[in-house]
Amino acid sequence: MHNKARPLGAHHQPLCTRTQQTATLLLVVATFFFTRLLDFSFSRPYVHSFSTDLVHKSQSFLPFTDGGDLSWPQRGYGVYRDLKIYVYDEDEIDSLKELMYGKDGNITAETCLRGQWGTQVKIHWLLLRSRFRTRKKEEADLFFVPTYVKCVHMLGGLDDNQINETFVKVLSQMPYFRLSGGRNHIFVFPSGNGAHFFSSWATYINRSIILTPEGDRTDKKETSSFNTWKDIIIPGNVGDDGMSTIMVTIGQPLPLSKRKYLANFLGRAQEKVGRLQLIELGKQFPDKLESPDLKFTTPYKLERTEYFEHLRNAKFCLVPRGESSWTLRFFESFFVECVPVILSDQIELPFQNVIDYTQISIKWPATQIGPELLEYLESIPDEDILRMIRNGRKVKCLWVYAPESASCSAMEAIMWELQRKVRRFHQSPETFWLHNGSIINRHLVKFSDWKPPMPLP
Repeated sequence: MHNKARPLGAHHQPLCTRTQQTATLLLVVATFFFTRLLDFSFSRPYVHSFSTDLVHKSQSFLPFTDGGDLSWPQRGYGVYRDLKIYVYDEDEIDSLKELMYGKDGNITAETCLRGQWGTQVKIHWLLLRSRFRTRKKEEADLFFVPTYVKCVHMLGGLDDNQINETFVKVLSQMPYFRLSGGRNHIFVFPSGNGAHFFSSWATYINRSIILTPEGDRTDKKETSSFNTWKDIIIPGNVGDDGMSTIMVTIGQPLPLSKRKYLANFLGRAQEKVGRLQLIELGKQFPDKLESPDLKFTTPYKLERTEYFEHLRNAKFCLVPRGESSWTLRFFESFFVECVPVILSDQIELPFQNVIDYTQISIKWPATQIGPELLEYLESIPDEDILRMIRNGRKVKCLWVYAPESASCSAMEAIMWELQRKVRRFHQSPETFWLHNGSIINRHLVKFSDWKPPMPLP
C-alpha cells in the first residue's frame, strides 16, 4: 500500500479486510457490554451474593446468615429504599387523640404497648424515629395515621359508635387524604376484627393501606377488610414482648429426644370446630398430643412462663384458627423451636416475598384433623424436623419489632413492603387536574385552598 492518496473509483480496494472489520465490530460490542456492566455494578450498593435452600432457586434471593440475620433478596424486595413517610402528630388533628387515648384521655400508650395488640403502638413509635420520616406533607410518599383503637375499645375508652364517628371526623380534616382518596394513607388494625373496628371502613378507607395480621374475613363478619393488592400482613406482637426474659427463665429449647410429646395445642377451644377436635384428639392419644381444655380461669389456664415451658416440650406446635385465620401461636413456636403445623386454610402469612414457608412450617387441611394427622407427623424423620427448626431460627428475627438499627426485624420488612406500595400518582373521585398540573376539587378550588372539614364519600 502506497502512502500516496488514491482517487476513489469503481476498482477501489477496501482500507481493511473483512476479517479486520469483523474483529473491529466484536471489539465495539465487547466494549459496549463491558461498559454497561461497570455502570450497573457502580450504580448499585454492594450486596453479598450466595445461595440458600430457604428460597426458590428460580428466584434471585439472597440468603439468611447463620447468625439469624436476614439479607434482603434482590427480587423479593430490592437493594435500595427511597421513601418518605409523614406521621400525623396527635395534636394537629382534632379528636385524633381520642383514637389513641380514649374519650377522657386516661389510657396511656404504655398500657396499649403490652399484649397481643401492641403493634399499634410499636409501629407508630418506630416510624417517629425512622430515617424515612419526613415532616413535610408535600414531599411525603405515604402518610401514617396513629390510632390505638383496639386497645382503646378493650379498655372502654370508646364504644363502637364513638370510634366510627371519631374516625370520620378525623379523616375530614386531612386534605392529603382527600387528595388521594386515602390511597397513600396507612392504618394499623392488629386484631381479629381487623378494620371492622371502624365500622364504616368500606366507605372511607377502602383504598388505604392496612397493616394487619388478618388475611381473611373473621368468623363474625360477612365481608373482608383485607385486600391482597394494597394491604400488608404483619406479625402479631410477640417477638420482643418479654420473650427474652421468658426464654432465660425456661432455658434453651429442648433437644428433640427429650421432648415429651409429638405435638401440642395449648389454647382455649372458643367453641371452634378445629380446636374442639384437637382437644378430643388429645384425649384419644394423650401420650402423643398435649391438648388440654384450657379456660380463662385457674386451674384451667397457663401463666405465660408455664405456657412456654409446655410449648417447647413437643416437636410440633399445632396452629388452628381462632376467631379469625391467624394466631400468635404460629410466631411463638419459632422461639421455643417447635415446627408450626398450620390448621387454618385461609391464613395469610407475612413477607411472602422473601420467605419460603414450606421450609419452616407445615400446612395441613383443617378438614383432616384426626389420627391421620398424628400418623403423618410421627412419620417425619428427626433430621427433617431439625432442618426446619434451623431454617426457622434464621427467620424469627422478622417477628420482632426492633429499632431500625437492627438489620433484620418486622419493621425492616414492613418498610420494604411499604416501598412496594408507593405510587407516582394518586387520584380520587373528588380530585381533578388542569393543563398546568394544578389539582382542583369539583368546585374548581385549588388544593392549596382546601379548608377542612371536607366532605368525604
